[in-house]
Amino acid sequence: MEVIIILVVLLLLVAGVVVIYNRLVKLRNRFKNAFAQIDVQLTRRHDLIPNLVETARAYMSHERDTLEAVVQARNQAEQGLRNAAGDPTDPSRMQQLSQAESGLSGALGRLFAVAENYPDLKANQNMMQLSEELTSTENRVAFARQAYNDAVMAYNTAREVFPNSLIANTFNFRPAALLEIEDPAKREVPQVSFQ
Repeated sequence: MEVIIILVVLLLLVAGVVVIYNRLVKLRNRFKNAFAQIDVQLTRRHDLIPNLVETARAYMSHERDTLEAVVQARNQAEQGLRNAAGDPTDPSRMQQLSQAESGLSGALGRLFAVAENYPDLKANQNMMQLSEELTSTENRVAFARQAYNDAVMAYNTAREVFPNSLIANTFNFRPAALLEIEDPAKREVPQVSFQ
């Protein structure tokens, strides 16, 4: 009788470990899939930028530094995305991606600010369409990033609670990093004028 009780307890423990392990795997796969959606949207964003720069280049011949800064920021963002896609559980890779995307957002913001000085460029149909597509893509990136961060939060919470933490540490379930892309425009103090 004692042997049966010990076997039942052991069986329950093994079943508990299997259930926890499988839940952690599901949550890890969920946040990796969510990152794949960010990858799709950021790639779309990166693909729009060369067309935007080429359209602007025709009108902004004196703004070469601005255009080159956008191209360089795009290249850094693409590299950051490739690195992060290789291992979205690596916090340093996610930080690199976050910084690169913030730099790209800043460079694009400067491009659009300079474009305001070129009425013909602002009225260009191709430029307006590219700007609209870029804005739509930015919204998709924000949505995908929120879904990713929600999945990361669920995964990290599941791996940190007891007894899951025992299983997570035993089977090397590393914590995942959130993706926070800073928008430089949101950090600026708004200018108010009462004229």
